[in-house]
Amino acid sequence: MNTIPVPHDLGLQLPLPAGVLKVLLVVLFLIHILFVNFMVGGVTLAFVFELLGLSRRKFDKLAFEISATVTVNKSLAVVLGVAPLLAINLAYTTWFYTATSLTGYAWLSVIPLVATAFLLTYLHKYTWDRWTGPRKWLHLAVGFSSVALFWFIPLIFLTNVNLMLFPSFWPRVHGFISALLMQNVIPRYMHFILATIAVSSIFAVGYFGRKSYLLEEKLPGFSRRELQYTFYMVAFIVTCLQFIVGPLNFLTLPVHGLSLKVYLWFGLGILSALLVLLYIWNELKKNDGVVGLQFSIVILLLTTTVIAMAFGRHAYRERAIEPHRRLVEQKTEEFYWKSEAARARSRMGISKTTYSSAGEADFKKNCSACHALDFDLIGPSIVEMASIYPDNAEGIVTWSQAPGVKRGGIPMPAFNHVAENTLQSIAEYILSEGASLENKDSGADVD
Repeated sequence: MNTIPVPHDLGLQLPLPAGVLKVLLVVLFLIHILFVNFMVGGVTLAFVFELLGLSRRKFDKLAFEISATVTVNKSLAVVLGVAPLLAINLAYTTWFYTATSLTGYAWLSVIPLVATAFLLTYLHKYTWDRWTGPRKWLHLAVGFSSVALFWFIPLIFLTNVNLMLFPSFWPRVHGFISALLMQNVIPRYMHFILATIAVSSIFAVGYFGRKSYLLEEKLPGFSRRELQYTFYMVAFIVTCLQFIVGPLNFLTLPVHGLSLKVYLWFGLGILSALLVLLYIWNELKKNDGVVGLQFSIVILLLTTTVIAMAFGRHAYRERAIEPHRRLVEQKTEEFYWKSEAARARSRMGISKTTYSSAGEADFKKNCSACHALDFDLIGPSIVEMASIYPDNAEGIVTWSQAPGVKRGGIPMPAFNHVAENTLQSIAEYILSEGASLENKDSGADVD
């Protein structure tokens, strides 16, 4: 715990009670991440179906219809992302800003990367009917580039948010790559990517299955049942994969953040996900393509899964940073009283005491109540201690950790509560100062 950086907090008032702010963070994040899922999953599905469209033309038209939804969803994702970003800045200032500082240039690159991804998305959409024939591969290259960026940007966010939970890792992190290689980042990222594809596929079932959608006009060659079956099957396969990646994600979480509350939230999420699979399987066995009651139940269960996982993650975050939060509160209180003392000294015209070395400062703080420079108080003087342990700092350290009795009076208490490097610093100061005083006295005798 001594190696963990513990800054003091800013001490500024929050605009809302901390509990309310954290609930808002989870709720606002869920709304934001819904459209992030539509965006990331949408560009992924559009690219896959465009590849399939190289051999079957109707899949190319389906890919275009999916890409048309992405430009709307990405705008909503960005706008709705401002609120949770502000909330996490307020609720977890110390941890979030430390993580962003440690990930450095990767975090700073988010805005230009997002802007580039959006421009590529528009280029991909509006050149669909122009870049055909030999230029189709150029169009696919643009689509692949937008998918790559949309996959990479969440990796930066996940790395950053993961890092803020584990202050004990901060001294080992030297940039984005070292933070990325922490044990839980990749499994959590895989879990996220699969979730985007599953959610986007369920969205596609509803989007293309609604009666108001002009299927014959926009997607000739497809029946509603074929589209429904296709996207339900994608969602089913990806959700099954989640039951492989999910446990890996859970097992790589450091155990100090786990609690009964975390287990209960995650358990509810897993149960809901199992029921989602069951209802999707029933939907796959239907003969018609009508979106009805079963689809509504799938949406309800999927929503339950997402909410449970989000609040489970929040419970884990609270538990994981709680020991460090207490240290920060302690550091903040110490900083406050030191600041008040400094202001009081300034008002009275008292300058701050300065020391010639860290050893002198540690001696004055820990030992000066009982030991003086050249005369006995409760314990022997510095001169006497230096004469007892000539050039033997380790002897002084050993004695201070387990003192015996060398004279009458009050016995010296053990100083095991003081760090060994501090005791070493004090011992070196005693020997140095004792030698200096002895040389000064010898000079006076010669005179």
